[in-house]
Amino acid sequence: MRRRSEERGVALLSVLLLVAVMSVMAVTVLDEIRFGVRRAANAEAVGQARWYALGAEALARSRIGALVRSDAVLTGWSGRAVSYPVEGGLIQARLTDAGNCLNLNSLVQGPPEGLRRSDAGVEQFLALAQALGLAPREAEMLAAALVDWMDADPLRESGGAEDEAYDGYRTGGTLLAEPSELRAIQGFTPQVYARLRPYVCALPTADPAAININTLTEDQAPLLAMLAREPLSAAAARRVIAARPATGWAEVADFAALPAVQAADIDTGRLSVRPRYFGLQTEVTFGEAEAFASALMETDSAGRVRLAARRWGPEE
Repeated sequence: MRRRSEERGVALLSVLLLVAVMSVMAVTVLDEIRFGVRRAANAEAVGQARWYALGAEALARSRIGALVRSDAVLTGWSGRAVSYPVEGGLIQARLTDAGNCLNLNSLVQGPPEGLRRSDAGVEQFLALAQALGLAPREAEMLAAALVDWMDADPLRESGGAEDEAYDGYRTGGTLLAEPSELRAIQGFTPQVYARLRPYVCALPTADPAAININTLTEDQAPLLAMLAREPLSAAAARRVIAARPATGWAEVADFAALPAVQAADIDTGRLSVRPRYFGLQTEVTFGEAEAFASALMETDSAGRVRLAARRWGPEE
Protein backbone atom coordinates (compact mmCIF):
# COMPACT_ATOMS: atom_id res chain seq x y z
CA MET A 1 0.00 0.00 0.00
CA ARG A 2 2.76 2.38 0.94
CA ARG A 3 4.57 1.74 -2.32
CA ARG A 4 1.38 2.38 -4.32
CA SER A 5 0.82 5.62 -2.44
CA GLU A 6 4.35 6.72 -3.24
CA GLU A 7 3.84 5.85 -6.91
CA ARG A 8 0.56 7.78 -7.01
CA GLY A 9 2.33 10.74 -5.37
CA VAL A 10 5.13 10.69 -7.92
CA ALA A 11 2.62 10.43 -10.76
CA LEU A 12 0.59 13.33 -9.36
CA LEU A 13 3.76 15.40 -8.95
CA SER A 14 4.73 14.64 -12.54
CA VAL A 15 1.29 15.71 -13.76
CA LEU A 16 1.46 18.93 -11.75
CA LEU A 17 4.94 19.63 -13.09
CA LEU A 18 3.75 18.98 -16.64
CA VAL A 19 0.77 21.30 -16.13
CA ALA A 20 3.10 24.00 -14.77
CA VAL A 21 5.44 23.68 -17.74
CA MET A 22 2.51 23.78 -20.19
CA SER A 23 1.11 26.85 -18.40
CA VAL A 24 4.43 28.65 -18.72
CA MET A 25 4.62 27.71 -22.39
CA ALA A 26 1.07 28.90 -22.96
CA VAL A 27 1.81 32.25 -21.30
CA THR A 28 4.96 32.61 -23.40
CA VAL A 29 3.09 31.84 -26.60
CA LEU A 30 0.32 34.29 -25.69
CA ASP A 31 2.94 36.98 -24.94
CA GLU A 32 4.57 36.36 -28.29
CA ILE A 33 1.19 36.60 -30.02
CA ARG A 34 0.39 39.83 -28.14
CA PHE A 35 3.78 41.37 -28.96
CA GLY A 36 3.48 40.19 -32.57
CA VAL A 37 0.11 41.88 -32.90
CA ARG A 38 1.56 45.05 -31.36
CA ARG A 39 4.57 44.97 -33.68
CA ALA A 40 2.29 44.52 -36.67
CA ALA A 41 0.12 47.43 -35.52
CA ASN A 42 3.19 49.60 -34.96
CA ALA A 43 4.59 48.69 -38.38
CA GLU A 44 1.25 49.55 -39.97
CA ALA A 45 1.17 52.90 -38.12
CA VAL A 46 4.74 53.73 -39.14
CA GLY A 47 3.92 52.80 -42.73
CA GLN A 48 0.88 55.07 -42.70
CA ALA A 49 2.96 57.90 -41.18
CA ARG A 50 5.48 57.52 -43.99
CA TRP A 51 2.72 57.66 -46.58
CA TYR A 52 1.53 60.90 -45.01
CA ALA A 53 5.11 62.24 -45.23
CA LEU A 54 5.27 61.33 -48.91
CA GLY A 55 1.92 63.06 -49.43
CA ALA A 56 3.30 66.20 -47.79
CA GLU A 57 6.29 66.00 -50.14
CA ALA A 58 4.02 65.75 -53.19
CA LEU A 59 2.02 68.74 -51.98
CA ALA A 60 5.23 70.70 -51.41
CA ARG A 61 6.44 69.95 -54.94
CA SER A 62 3.20 71.36 -56.32
CA ARG A 63 3.51 74.43 -54.10
CA ILE A 64 7.16 74.96 -55.10
CA GLY A 65 6.24 74.88 -58.79
CA ALA A 66 3.63 77.59 -58.20
CA LEU A 67 6.10 79.66 -56.17
CA VAL A 68 8.82 79.52 -58.82
CA ARG A 69 6.41 80.70 -61.48
CA SER A 70 5.40 83.77 -59.43
CA ASP A 71 6.99 86.68 -57.59
CA ALA A 72 5.85 85.12 -54.30
CA VAL A 73 9.10 83.14 -54.38
CA LEU A 74 11.11 86.27 -53.62
CA THR A 75 10.51 86.45 -49.88
CA GLY A 76 8.26 85.50 -46.98
CA TRP A 77 8.09 81.72 -47.40
CA SER A 78 11.44 80.24 -46.32
CA GLY A 79 11.49 78.74 -42.84
CA ARG A 80 7.75 79.00 -42.29
CA ALA A 81 6.29 75.95 -40.52
CA VAL A 82 2.91 74.56 -41.57
CA SER A 83 0.72 72.00 -39.75
CA TYR A 84 -1.88 69.72 -41.35
CA PRO A 85 -4.16 67.76 -39.01
CA VAL A 86 -5.10 64.32 -40.32
CA GLU A 87 -7.32 61.62 -38.90
CA GLY A 88 -5.39 60.11 -36.02
CA GLY A 89 -2.37 62.37 -36.31
CA LEU A 90 -0.63 65.52 -37.45
CA ILE A 91 1.70 66.48 -40.31
CA GLN A 92 4.20 69.28 -39.69
CA ALA A 93 6.32 70.59 -42.56
CA ARG A 94 8.87 73.34 -43.04
CA LEU A 95 10.14 74.56 -46.42
CA THR A 96 13.51 76.33 -46.66
CA ASP A 97 15.87 77.70 -49.27
CA ALA A 98 18.42 74.87 -49.42
CA GLY A 99 20.85 76.87 -51.56
CA ASN A 100 21.89 79.34 -48.85
CA CYS A 101 25.06 77.50 -47.91
CA LEU A 102 28.57 76.68 -48.98
CA ASN A 103 28.30 73.60 -51.18
CA LEU A 104 31.04 71.33 -49.84
CA ASN A 105 31.14 69.51 -53.17
CA SER A 106 32.28 72.73 -54.88
CA LEU A 107 35.78 72.16 -53.47
CA VAL A 108 36.30 69.75 -56.40
CA GLN A 109 35.52 69.92 -60.09
CA GLY A 110 35.51 67.71 -63.16
CA PRO A 111 33.69 64.52 -64.20
CA PRO A 112 32.63 62.03 -61.48
CA GLU A 113 35.44 59.63 -62.36
CA GLY A 114 38.08 62.37 -62.40
CA LEU A 115 37.30 64.82 -59.61
CA ARG A 116 40.13 67.21 -58.78
CA ARG A 117 40.72 70.26 -56.61
CA SER A 118 38.80 73.45 -57.39
CA ASP A 119 40.86 76.47 -56.33
CA ALA A 120 37.77 78.70 -56.41
CA GLY A 121 35.86 76.31 -54.14
CA VAL A 122 38.75 76.01 -51.70
CA GLU A 123 39.08 79.80 -51.59
CA GLN A 124 35.40 80.11 -50.71
CA PHE A 125 35.73 77.48 -47.96
CA LEU A 126 38.69 79.36 -46.47
CA ALA A 127 36.73 82.62 -46.58
CA LEU A 128 33.82 81.02 -44.69
CA ALA A 129 36.22 79.50 -42.16
CA GLN A 130 37.74 82.93 -41.59
CA ALA A 131 34.27 84.45 -41.12
CA LEU A 132 33.58 81.75 -38.49
CA GLY A 133 36.82 82.44 -36.64
CA LEU A 134 38.80 79.32 -37.54
CA ALA A 135 42.58 79.69 -37.62
CA PRO A 136 43.96 80.05 -41.19
CA ARG A 137 46.27 77.03 -40.99
CA GLU A 138 43.54 74.84 -39.53
CA ALA A 139 41.17 75.93 -42.29
CA GLU A 140 43.75 75.10 -44.97
CA MET A 141 44.25 71.61 -43.52
CA LEU A 142 40.49 71.03 -43.34
CA ALA A 143 40.08 72.08 -46.97
CA ALA A 144 42.95 69.84 -48.06
CA ALA A 145 41.54 66.84 -46.19
CA LEU A 146 38.11 67.43 -47.73
CA VAL A 147 39.57 67.67 -51.24
CA ASP A 148 41.59 64.47 -50.68
CA TRP A 149 38.41 62.71 -49.49
CA MET A 150 36.55 63.52 -52.71
CA ASP A 151 39.18 63.68 -55.46
CA ALA A 152 40.06 60.76 -57.72
CA ASP A 153 43.84 60.71 -57.33
CA PRO A 154 45.84 59.09 -54.49
CA LEU A 155 48.12 62.13 -54.12
CA ARG A 156 47.89 63.90 -50.78
CA GLU A 157 47.23 67.64 -50.73
CA SER A 158 49.54 69.71 -48.54
CA GLY A 159 48.14 69.18 -45.04
CA GLY A 160 45.53 66.76 -46.38
CA ALA A 161 44.81 63.06 -45.78
CA GLU A 162 44.54 60.17 -48.22
CA ASP A 163 43.79 56.48 -47.55
CA GLU A 164 46.78 55.90 -45.26
CA ALA A 165 45.34 58.34 -42.69
CA TYR A 166 42.18 56.29 -42.10
CA ASP A 167 43.45 53.01 -40.60
CA GLY A 168 42.53 50.68 -43.42
CA TYR A 169 39.55 52.62 -44.69
CA ARG A 170 39.53 54.34 -48.06
CA THR A 171 38.59 57.90 -48.88
CA GLY A 172 35.27 58.40 -50.66
CA GLY A 173 36.54 59.37 -54.11
CA THR A 174 33.18 60.94 -54.92
CA LEU A 175 30.96 63.86 -53.99
CA LEU A 176 29.48 63.99 -50.50
CA ALA A 177 25.89 62.80 -50.16
CA GLU A 178 25.27 64.86 -47.03
CA PRO A 179 27.25 67.15 -44.71
CA SER A 180 27.36 64.60 -41.88
CA GLU A 181 30.08 62.77 -43.84
CA LEU A 182 32.45 65.51 -42.68
CA ARG A 183 32.62 63.72 -39.32
CA ALA A 184 34.53 60.87 -40.97
CA ILE A 185 37.18 63.17 -42.43
CA GLN A 186 40.44 63.96 -40.68
CA GLY A 187 40.43 67.23 -38.73
CA PHE A 188 36.66 67.71 -38.63
CA THR A 189 36.29 67.34 -34.88
CA PRO A 190 32.85 67.60 -33.24
CA GLN A 191 33.66 71.22 -32.35
CA VAL A 192 34.68 72.13 -35.92
CA TYR A 193 31.70 70.28 -37.36
CA ALA A 194 29.27 72.07 -35.03
CA ARG A 195 30.69 75.44 -36.08
CA LEU A 196 30.51 74.72 -39.81
CA ARG A 197 27.27 72.72 -40.01
CA PRO A 198 24.74 75.61 -40.11
CA TYR A 199 26.49 77.12 -43.14
CA VAL A 200 27.39 74.13 -45.32
CA CYS A 201 25.48 71.67 -47.49
CA ALA A 202 26.14 68.83 -49.94
CA LEU A 203 24.26 69.56 -53.13
CA PRO A 204 24.20 66.89 -55.90
CA THR A 205 26.63 68.91 -58.03
CA ALA A 206 30.11 70.40 -57.81
CA ASP A 207 28.78 73.81 -58.82
CA PRO A 208 28.93 76.50 -56.12
CA ALA A 209 25.61 77.39 -54.52
CA ALA A 210 24.19 80.81 -55.38
CA ILE A 211 23.35 82.67 -52.17
CA ASN A 212 19.78 83.97 -52.36
CA ILE A 213 19.77 87.48 -50.86
CA ASN A 214 15.98 87.43 -50.58
CA THR A 215 15.85 84.46 -48.19
CA LEU A 216 19.20 84.91 -46.42
CA THR A 217 18.64 85.36 -42.67
CA GLU A 218 20.67 87.48 -40.30
CA ASP A 219 21.92 84.27 -38.65
CA GLN A 220 23.45 83.36 -42.02
CA ALA A 221 25.49 86.58 -42.18
CA PRO A 222 28.81 84.63 -42.38
CA LEU A 223 27.74 83.45 -45.85
CA LEU A 224 27.60 87.05 -47.01
CA ALA A 225 30.93 87.82 -45.35
CA MET A 226 32.34 84.79 -47.20
CA LEU A 227 31.70 86.56 -50.53
CA ALA A 228 33.27 89.89 -49.50
CA ARG A 229 36.65 90.71 -51.00
CA GLU A 230 37.16 93.44 -48.41
CA PRO A 231 36.69 92.92 -44.66
CA LEU A 232 33.02 92.65 -43.69
CA SER A 233 32.19 92.05 -40.05
CA ALA A 234 29.31 89.82 -39.00
CA ALA A 235 27.49 92.84 -37.59
CA ALA A 236 27.87 94.76 -40.86
CA ALA A 237 26.68 91.74 -42.84
CA ARG A 238 23.60 91.47 -40.62
CA ARG A 239 22.82 95.14 -41.21
CA VAL A 240 23.01 94.61 -44.98
CA ILE A 241 20.60 91.68 -44.74
CA ALA A 242 18.27 93.67 -42.46
CA ALA A 243 18.10 96.42 -45.12
CA ARG A 244 16.21 94.08 -47.46
CA PRO A 245 12.91 95.56 -48.68
CA ALA A 246 9.73 93.87 -47.46
CA THR A 247 9.06 92.54 -50.97
CA GLY A 248 12.68 91.53 -51.55
CA TRP A 249 15.19 92.68 -54.15
CA ALA A 250 13.88 92.28 -57.70
CA GLU A 251 17.40 92.09 -59.15
CA VAL A 252 20.90 91.47 -57.79
CA ALA A 253 21.85 94.86 -59.22
CA ASP A 254 19.52 96.55 -56.70
CA PHE A 255 21.40 94.86 -53.88
CA ALA A 256 24.78 95.63 -55.47
CA ALA A 257 23.95 99.34 -55.44
CA LEU A 258 23.98 99.46 -51.63
CA PRO A 259 27.00 101.47 -50.35
CA ALA A 260 27.89 98.77 -47.80
CA VAL A 261 27.93 96.12 -50.53
CA GLN A 262 30.16 98.24 -52.73
CA ALA A 263 32.50 99.04 -49.83
CA ALA A 264 32.90 95.35 -49.02
CA ASP A 265 33.31 94.50 -52.74
CA ILE A 266 30.94 91.54 -52.41
CA ASP A 267 31.15 89.05 -55.28
CA THR A 268 27.65 89.61 -56.64
CA GLY A 269 28.21 86.96 -59.30
CA ARG A 270 27.63 84.38 -56.56
CA LEU A 271 24.26 85.89 -55.58
CA SER A 272 20.70 85.34 -56.77
CA VAL A 273 17.23 86.65 -55.99
CA ARG A 274 15.39 83.40 -56.66
CA PRO A 275 15.97 79.93 -55.19
CA ARG A 276 17.10 76.87 -57.10
CA TYR A 277 17.09 74.29 -54.30
CA PHE A 278 14.36 73.78 -51.74
CA GLY A 279 14.62 71.78 -48.53
CA LEU A 280 11.57 70.15 -46.95
CA GLN A 281 11.58 68.82 -43.40
CA THR A 282 8.53 66.76 -42.49
CA GLU A 283 7.47 65.31 -39.14
CA VAL A 284 4.40 63.07 -38.94
CA THR A 285 2.72 61.71 -35.82
CA PHE A 286 0.12 59.00 -36.33
CA GLY A 287 -1.17 57.31 -33.23
CA GLU A 288 1.94 56.30 -31.31
CA ALA A 289 4.09 56.23 -34.46
CA GLU A 290 6.35 58.97 -35.78
CA ALA A 291 8.00 59.49 -39.15
CA PHE A 292 10.65 62.05 -40.05
CA ALA A 293 11.79 62.88 -43.56
CA SER A 294 13.92 65.48 -45.27
CA ALA A 295 13.84 66.08 -49.01
CA LEU A 296 15.96 68.17 -51.36
CA MET A 297 14.17 69.43 -54.46
CA GLU A 298 15.67 71.21 -57.46
CA THR A 299 13.87 73.56 -59.83
CA ASP A 300 14.59 74.98 -63.26
CA SER A 301 13.60 78.28 -64.84
CA ALA A 302 10.43 76.73 -66.28
CA GLY A 303 9.20 75.87 -62.79
CA ARG A 304 9.73 72.13 -63.14
CA VAL A 305 10.55 70.45 -59.83
CA ARG A 306 12.49 67.24 -59.34
CA LEU A 307 13.35 65.30 -56.22
CA ALA A 308 17.14 65.38 -55.82
CA ALA A 309 17.41 63.46 -52.54
CA ARG A 310 15.31 62.06 -49.73
CA ARG A 311 16.40 60.96 -46.27
CA TRP A 312 14.32 59.21 -43.61
CA GLY A 313 15.02 60.13 -40.01
CA PRO A 314 15.09 63.25 -37.82
CA GLU A 315 16.82 66.33 -39.15
CA GLU A 316 20.47 66.51 -38.15
